Amino acid sequence: MPFFMPEFQGGSYNPWDGPEGGCTEDTGAEFANLFYRWNIAQRVTAMSLYMMYGGTNWGGLAAPVTATSYDYSAPISEDRSIGSKYYETKLLALFTRCAKDLTMTDRIDNGTQYTTNAAISATELRNPETNAAFYVTNHLDTTLGTDESFKLHVDTSEGALTIPKHGGAIRLNGHQSKIIVTDFRLGRETLLYSTAEVLTYAVFDKKPTLVLWVPAGESGEFAIKGAKRGSATTCSDCSPVEFHRSKESLTVSFTQADGISIVQLDNGVRVLLLDRPSAYTFWAPALTDDPLVPETESVFVSGPYLVRSAKLSGSTLALRGDSNGKTAIEVFAPKKVNKITWNGRRIKVTKTRYGSLKASLASAPSIELPALDGWKVSDSLPERLPAYDDSGAAWVDADHMTTPNPHKPATLPVLYADEYGFHNGVRLWRGYFNSSASGVFLNIQGGAAFGWSAYLNGHFLDSYLGDASTNQANGTLSFPDDTLNTDGTPNVLLVIHDDTGHDQTTGVLNPRGILEARLLPLDTESDTEAPEFTHWRVAGTAGGESDLDPVRGVYNEDGLFAERVGWHLPGFDDDDWPAANNSLSFTGATVKFFRTVIPPLDIPQGVDVSISFVFSASSGGNSSSSSSSTGGNTRAFRAQLFVNGYQYGRFNPYVGNQIVYPVPPGILDYNGENTIGVAVWAQTEAGASLELDWRVNYVVDSSLDVANLDVGGLRPEWEEERLSFA
Repeated sequence: MPFFMPEFQGGSYNPWDGPEGGCTEDTGAEFANLFYRWNIAQRVTAMSLYMMYGGTNWGGLAAPVTATSYDYSAPISEDRSIGSKYYETKLLALFTRCAKDLTMTDRIDNGTQYTTNAAISATELRNPETNAAFYVTNHLDTTLGTDESFKLHVDTSEGALTIPKHGGAIRLNGHQSKIIVTDFRLGRETLLYSTAEVLTYAVFDKKPTLVLWVPAGESGEFAIKGAKRGSATTCSDCSPVEFHRSKESLTVSFTQADGISIVQLDNGVRVLLLDRPSAYTFWAPALTDDPLVPETESVFVSGPYLVRSAKLSGSTLALRGDSNGKTAIEVFAPKKVNKITWNGRRIKVTKTRYGSLKASLASAPSIELPALDGWKVSDSLPERLPAYDDSGAAWVDADHMTTPNPHKPATLPVLYADEYGFHNGVRLWRGYFNSSASGVFLNIQGGAAFGWSAYLNGHFLDSYLGDASTNQANGTLSFPDDTLNTDGTPNVLLVIHDDTGHDQTTGVLNPRGILEARLLPLDTESDTEAPEFTHWRVAGTAGGESDLDPVRGVYNEDGLFAERVGWHLPGFDDDDWPAANNSLSFTGATVKFFRTVIPPLDIPQGVDVSISFVFSASSGGNSSSSSSSTGGNTRAFRAQLFVNGYQYGRFNPYVGNQIVYPVPPGILDYNGENTIGVAVWAQTEAGASLELDWRVNYVVDSSLDVANLDVGGLRPEWEEERLSFA
């Protein structure tokens, strides 16, 4: 029966206060090599990876409350780049695609009895119909990465063998595994065994081409049934090859050199011997939409950074993909192919004596980004001022006296944001009271790394700055004498807090909001009755759960004034805003919104460009303190990045270390204007000091033509309706 393992680990999240960029070495290329093959040893026949493509840096909007980046160390990185982990995953994917006998096996046995080295164990899988076998080898203690050499005892159609037979050894050097095959079908031919791993094979003009790989400097040996003689390409860098003929097969022994070597056998089998770097950039694009990819329906392409697709039309092979610099490519295809196009452009080819076609791809142009300047700024926390009018559409009466949540609040009314249709990000609460009070006790819950600030009648009181592992924080805030209204005018307490997403599993019902809000009497040592709030109002995402922005969605925005009225959106008129200095810095405990519109980038056609935004903050401050502060800490702030209306990063230097925020084409307009916004919430009177820049991660000649993407519908512009949420 099939054995499916869904959501097997592709990478992991980077927790708040984790290292910038995550711990890529924890689940890197060696992880993919060892663990994915281990699954095959357990007879897993289908496996999906979680995640294959990494993202995002939203700090909880699309991830658990513990995450600041999701998913680091995925085979495809958040900036869309690929590297050793992607290539290592591809090696196994190409093998499993062509290893048809692997889809139905019995797990015969496992242990060190299969090897000549007690430190190495093997698992035997065997197809009961074809008798093809797969021996998955690994360290007996898989926590070890020692360099071990061994021979392997196998059962084949030619009897029991110990391989390799003619010198050398199989080698596991580091945290890795190898799958050794026996009686592996190659069209009408049979690979009796190979101590080098099979990458893939295809049949061209009724003759199989087999691709094997082994790290450079290691020995390999394979045997092809029915062959009697062979020859190898001779060059200074090619692998030394020896041929050993037996009655039923021809054995080929070699020591792998750098690059690719070619072995041609008299029965028509062609064998390509690759080292690891060559295997990484070796591709077998399908010529069909059939996901099973019959053995006659693919071609081989060696060299490019990425090959996306191939199409054969007559004698022309059309390749689509990416090349990162001047690249030599080699194509193995049917004999009729004599012309090649790369991303629609004809390239000059030469034919080798062993039947492949070679060509060269030019480098992509360099790209320079314009400066991120021309910033304008406006205050985005008018709600702290007593004269602010909260009777508009943005605000809801927080008047529930009961809640279905099993976690009941300590004071009423219920001040849980979800009760009132606000489910993410920053929320603002305005509590009114008429009598005098000496202070207020607040207990607020928002998830790991959340924070809050409080103001009385426009005067800043204090903040909880956040902690990587704390999801609830309380504080007793004193009211200075000169902040209370004594003329009968109501007092207004503003509490602004964010959350970093709901907890998972047993914590899913943990509320987000104010668990307790209790005014303190003037005389705390007497029996004087404590004053009470007369009523509360709450604001969150504009429109709550409405379709105000159906393209970006309700989880794209928080409850900040700037977001509610649409300052982050393209098309908003900021002509009357004052200019800001380019450091995005200010003093005072408030929220400022910075905005600039960058002219077209003029990205040339035929290239893919990956771009990231990079934050930096002044030094100083405690990166993981849980204490509140009204002092001079210019790192005690929270910033949100908006690109053409999309929230694409949360920068919290007081708690976390993530500073790089990739933004893909489609969100970024590569041929038009780009509206960049930054909301900065300073949690101390020292204000905030930060800078924002952007960088090119890579430029590749590509079939993904980012300059001509038709994505205008992804960036709806500002509309006057937004003003109703002021």
